[in-house]
Parts: sequence; structure tokens; C-alpha cells
Amino acid sequence: MRGSETLLLALGLGLDAFSVALGVGAVSAQPRQVFRLAWHFGLFQFSMPLLGWQLGQALTLLVGQYTRWTASGILFFLGAKMVLHSLRWSPSAEELEPIDRTRGWSLIALSLATSMDALGAGVGLGLVRAELLQTCAVIGLGAALMTVAGMLLGRRLSPAVGSRAEALGGAVLLALAGKMLLV
Repeated sequence: MRGSETLLLALGLGLDAFSVALGVGAVSAQPRQVFRLAWHFGLFQFSMPLLGWQLGQALTLLVGQYTRWTASGILFFLGAKMVLHSLRWSPSAEELEPIDRTRGWSLIALSLATSMDALGAGVGLGLVRAELLQTCAVIGLGAALMTVAGMLLGRRLSPAVGSRAEALGGAVLLALAGKMLLV
């Protein structure tokens, strides 16, 4: 696999991470949160092709049938939850604080959802006998950089969106979930 092909693969796989980071960054993008999300998205994007390569073609074909639905379902659930949370009429004092999507199960779910296609890509990488570790490193680094860019852009858009930032972030996740089902 040539360098240009590796970069295109990393760009394609990193677009989901960028889109999700845009929505998360619109709600909150403190430096620690940017690092945490970028680290996890990059780590999952690095690891999933390795896992896909290890699982082999037979298991990936079985999982591959449900990959889009699983990732889409996770993003739909998180997006709907964000939109519904933002539409509450009388939030309590604790609920005025935005939920940190870069912690706990939300972080794991988003990391998995944005890296599911990389699982299938791992099988393809094994078939073309690519330099697996080098290619995975480029994919992971690309996803991390695109996550940082998405969160910073989301933070920049947040003042224009104001208190509807969480609803916008949720809408981005819902749109991404829909796109996954259509592709």
C-alpha cells in the first residue's frame, strides 16, 4: 500500500471522528477534553484495524453485516439523548452543567461507533499485505488530528449557537447515524 493510499484511507476513516468531535466540541472543548477525545478516537482507530486483521475474514463478514447498524444505533442513542436533554423545560442546577461526552461510557461508545469501519478495513489491510503497524499508526494519528480539528471548530461555533449547543451536537450525531444507514 502506497503512502497516498494510506493517507486517503486515514482521511476516510477519520471523517466520522471529525463529525462527532464537531458536535462534542460545540458543547464543551476544554483542553483536557480535546486531548481525551483525540487520544481515545486515535487509539480506537489504531486498534480496530489490528483487531479486524486478527479476527480474520470469516468473522468480519459476520460482524460486517451489523457494523453499520451497531455504529448507527450507538450514535442515534447518544444524539437523541443530547437533543432531549437540551430541550428540558426546567433543568435542575445539576443539569445546567453540560454532560461531558469525553468521559465514561459516552467516551467508550463514541470511540467504538466512530471506529467500527476500521474493523473491516483491517481485514482488507491483511489481504493486501500492507505494512499493518505503520498503516494503523497513520490511521490513528489522522483520526486524533481530525478529532482535535473538529472539537476546536465546534468550540468556535458554540458562541453562535449559544444555549442550543447541546441540541446542535446531538443533531450532528443523529445526522451521522442516518448517513451511516444510507451508505
